[in-house]
Amino acid sequence: MSEDQHSCGQHHKPVDALQLGPRKRPSATDPLVHYGCHFGRTVHALCNFQALLTNRILQMGEVADTPEENFTAKERCKHHVFQELLKSVAGLEERLMQGRDDEVDSIAELLTKGASGARGDDTKSLKGSVLDWITPKGQNLIPPLTCNVKVDQGFHHEQTGALLCPAGLDWSNSETKAKLKSGKIIVTGDQWPLFLYADYHYDLKDPWNGLFQSALLVCAYRNVFTSPSSMNREPKATHSVTLPSIAYIAMQIRFMLTSSPVFSCTDTVTDSERFYNSVLDIFEDPDEKQEVDDLTVWWNRQIFPSYSTA
Repeated sequence: MSEDQHSCGQHHKPVDALQLGPRKRPSATDPLVHYGCHFGRTVHALCNFQALLTNRILQMGEVADTPEENFTAKERCKHHVFQELLKSVAGLEERLMQGRDDEVDSIAELLTKGASGARGDDTKSLKGSVLDWITPKGQNLIPPLTCNVKVDQGFHHEQTGALLCPAGLDWSNSETKAKLKSGKIIVTGDQWPLFLYADYHYDLKDPWNGLFQSALLVCAYRNVFTSPSSMNREPKATHSVTLPSIAYIAMQIRFMLTSSPVFSCTDTVTDSERFYNSVLDIFEDPDEKQEVDDLTVWWNRQIFPSYSTA
């Protein structure tokens, strides 16, 4: 299968801020919901806002004068995510520092509502489109797949199985295929699937060759971020591609191809949280900076034709 077949007061105990927390459903409509949508898509999709806000408030005084280079990698990541949130929402830092605990809780709930809602909306909008994109031109999927029934997807179907097959494994090998179908080969979230690569081909000698450059990823990115309906959803126009947004789209596509009916970070079949974080990890790895910079330029040119590095 080739890409050209596709068209396209009291504080809580510290919790890991970059692991998804319990889903809450506040009923109020607030601009923070819209900021949560944007933040979840472009900065961190699985952020536990309650933990992020609570822990960062506690640490504001402690780390205010600490150089960022003294942070651990995980502390640096959380600090960066928090700083991005403060930049995204005008007046948020003042509200957090002067507000009562219940206001901080309310802010976290509204941001969570936005991020969770955006993820759900994008999953719905991609359902049928992904099946269209992976169907060869002029042909039908055999056996057919429907967007509302996922039980036959994943490694149970030739097309979705080939796309989900981990790089380095040979889907055309009948023994490998049988073990993936039966679960004898367990695929974890940090084993990246072939759909991430251009032409769905993994280059063993050059693992960066074509990585995160598949037509399927680009089609899905455009669907979420540059379609007319997406422009109405975003609180502000998006003029450049963020690395977390690429990881977000990859996570969405991976879930869409699996047989799991409902998105859940605790789902051991999809292992979505580990997958998403593993992609973010490579994007943030200093040793991969040149490749990541080149990838960012490539993506901006795909999504925004007038983009210039000048």
